[in-house]
Amino acid sequence: MFTGIDEVDWASLRHAYGSAEDVPALLRGLASPDPAERERALDGMYGAVHHQGDVYDSTLACVPFLLALAASGEVADRDGVVELLVSIGTECEGREAREASPDHDLLYARAGDAVRAGAEVFVGLAGDADPSVRRAASAALVRFLDQPARVLGVLRERCALERDDRVLLALTEALGLFVRRCPEHAAEALALLTARSSPSHDPETRLAALAQLALCAPDRVPADLVPVAVGLLRERSARRPVPHDGFGCPGSDTLVGRLGRLRPSDEEGSQLLRTLHTALDDRIEERSALLQGQLTSPDATDRCNAVWMSAGLFREWRGDHARPIALIGSQLGAEEGRLRDAAVAVLEDLFALAAPATDDLAALVTSRPDLWVRQWKRSAPTLGGPLKALARCGDSRAVPVLAQVLDGPVVPDDLGYAVGHLGPAASPLAPALRDRLSRVPLDSPGVFETAVPLLSALTALGDAEAVPVVVRLLGGMPDGLRLRDAVREAACRLLDGVGGGAGGEAIPVLRDLLETECAAVAAGALWSVQGDAAAVLPVLVGELADGRTGRRAAAGVLTRLGAEAAGPALPGLRRMLRATELWERTAAACALWRLTGEADLAGPVLRAAWAENPYARRTIAVCLAELGSAGAPLHDLVHAEVSGRRRHLFSPSGGHGSHDVPDDERLLRMCREVLAGG
Repeated sequence: MFTGIDEVDWASLRHAYGSAEDVPALLRGLASPDPAERERALDGMYGAVHHQGDVYDSTLACVPFLLALAASGEVADRDGVVELLVSIGTECEGREAREASPDHDLLYARAGDAVRAGAEVFVGLAGDADPSVRRAASAALVRFLDQPARVLGVLRERCALERDDRVLLALTEALGLFVRRCPEHAAEALALLTARSSPSHDPETRLAALAQLALCAPDRVPADLVPVAVGLLRERSARRPVPHDGFGCPGSDTLVGRLGRLRPSDEEGSQLLRTLHTALDDRIEERSALLQGQLTSPDATDRCNAVWMSAGLFREWRGDHARPIALIGSQLGAEEGRLRDAAVAVLEDLFALAAPATDDLAALVTSRPDLWVRQWKRSAPTLGGPLKALARCGDSRAVPVLAQVLDGPVVPDDLGYAVGHLGPAASPLAPALRDRLSRVPLDSPGVFETAVPLLSALTALGDAEAVPVVVRLLGGMPDGLRLRDAVREAACRLLDGVGGGAGGEAIPVLRDLLETECAAVAAGALWSVQGDAAAVLPVLVGELADGRTGRRAAAGVLTRLGAEAAGPALPGLRRMLRATELWERTAAACALWRLTGEADLAGPVLRAAWAENPYARRTIAVCLAELGSAGAPLHDLVHAEVSGRRRHLFSPSGGHGSHDVPDDERLLRMCREVLAGG
């Protein structure tokens, strides 16, 4: 297995953490008779040699040895080695979506070529004595053996001989992959899939075949695919042994071990449903019906899979999701901790969209005070998921519970971020929030984590009584304090929101900030408090200069001054339309259009930003709403957004933020306001 390993100059090769001189030990560890050592070695391969899917010159050098390990019948856990090879070899696919140097792209291509050069190994592994190896080899065979007729022959033979249910499922998925990768040879594979979808096969095989057909040959699936799929799911569940809940089980603390424990308890079922949902794509009503069928299953594991699957639907597609969300809420009363936690996690990210589940959330919050605060081993406590989700819905039943948490021994720093979603109903919390802010040690390195959420909450409440505490904060933080400017900006936003209610005591500290990196934000607050354009205009004009960090904020404040007072800043705004940074161009265009009505200059900049960066759309929509009918040149963009079904922040690469759904809902509301006013 390791012939030639000592002849490789590993010290000259690199992985994620530098020299690859430790790689031979990792490779030998994969062949160890000790299971714990094998797992640590595989963890090291993923952690360094194939870190986060990356490929290095050392990764390429490992491929021949990994192939030899996979082929050796003397090595245990070879399925993990095969999966590693598949990951390395397929990383070159879709490289056009990534940013990398040409040399790096060449490494990816060479890694794929190296795995393909050894693809004969996967032919033998398709008939290996270890079913886990056979299962892993199925997809590898399709991906890397460039002999379609031979691949199909091996798949056909294995389908006839195989008796292990998990391997049969993998073979069915491999047939679907073959159809998509080799369409010119697809006829026999489609016939095999069609045959496997017939009632003569067991429910899992039928469901897997139907999912693959829906993905690659939708004309071959029944018109009532969703009811059929739901029925097969329930048949499958009735036959499945009661799953073992992996939570709380001992295990190694390696990345591979932790990921293994995080896998769904019914990984095959989860994969089947993922394939079905992928095939249904934008057929939202059918996907919703499939989810509802899963969420009403008598089997808790099926319901748990459905909860996790629903998150993808809600993140990607707009529509009426009230019924599945209500059904997710009904899972909060389940005895199974895994199911309840999944439901909470999904509802947390829906914010106001989770309204159909608020009664269930409130019931859980009331009955389980132990869930109000979540304790972590290696980080600060956070607000518990059920309470956070209830507050994010804007449900006033969260207010008295938050008050109890604020009065308790452990107050999570992130509590303040939940308050802003509750509106005026959260006003009773203001005294406790002020008191907590007044007790923040001003020289503590953790001022940012403690103070900013509290400032966010008090800003949302428009709490003028917090002004003395805020003035203390602004005047008392020492030089060099970690993230001091971010705390200052949050404090200035509170004073800006309070405006004239801040009184005279805030003016001196705001004037002092006009000479700092927070000058633009401080100028905005000073304008709101004092209303003296002459005091802030020179600062704002200076902040428009190239390289100033406050350019965007300055453009926004100038809009509030009005066209006459902001006149001296107009040349700087026009120059800013040519800024390199998209957000600066957008801020300048919005300000200029509002101040002067120069649609011919601002309109093209905003149109380009709308297309280039979806995150800029809400800022532009706010501008158009304020412009009213004057913003008509861009109303075609707004019409298209409102009529679109896919959420504007969805990324096919899978990346997403926890605020993507509420941000999209806010964009839609703003767009409708634009059209109603224009």
